[in-house]
Amino acid sequence: MSKKLALALLCFITYFAFGFQNPKSSKWVISKNCSLKVAGSTNINKFNCDIANYYKPDTLNIYQSSGNHPVKISGKMELEISQFDCHNPVMTADLRKTLKAKTYPTLTINFVSLDRYPNFKNANGELKGKVNIALAGVNKAFEVNYRYNKTAADAIALVGTQRVNFSDFKIIPPRKLGGMIETNDELDIQFVLQLKIIN
Repeated sequence: MSKKLALALLCFITYFAFGFQNPKSSKWVISKNCSLKVAGSTNINKFNCDIANYYKPDTLNIYQSSGNHPVKISGKMELEISQFDCHNPVMTADLRKTLKAKTYPTLTINFVSLDRYPNFKNANGELKGKVNIALAGVNKAFEVNYRYNKTAADAIALVGTQRVNFSDFKIIPPRKLGGMIETNDELDIQFVLQLKIIN
């Protein structure tokens, strides 16, 4: 095979391997009024804690390929553990201590991918995605269920939900009164992102 023919064949293969998958990029800019909620329970009651009014002008970079390929994302949501409020001073202090706030002061959600790009012709819809959550010195991957609502021509509210365990992050759930009150291992996390879309 001549060098010219080999080069032409290589270009042909490269075009078909990558030419139809040239990613289209866009930016989703985090706006105000974002939040994170954590819901759990003990053997006697339930509790809800949240970080309300989270706002850092971070950007999620979206890389959309043609076809049905997953949508890649780079970007994160970084929250201060000290901002958690359980609406009860004792419970708030217990949660912050349990999550090792002094040693690991932030909870970070790194966004990895979506199963597809949202169809914004619809006012709302559902998606799945992957994230990495870093908490108390442990980084763990999760699949997240998303709902999105179109709030303006160029804006959406993205709501992600996922059940995690204290033990996922090598954390022992808090106990009180000599072990008579025990916190269950499971936590339901919900984060709400208000996003402006810039193509």
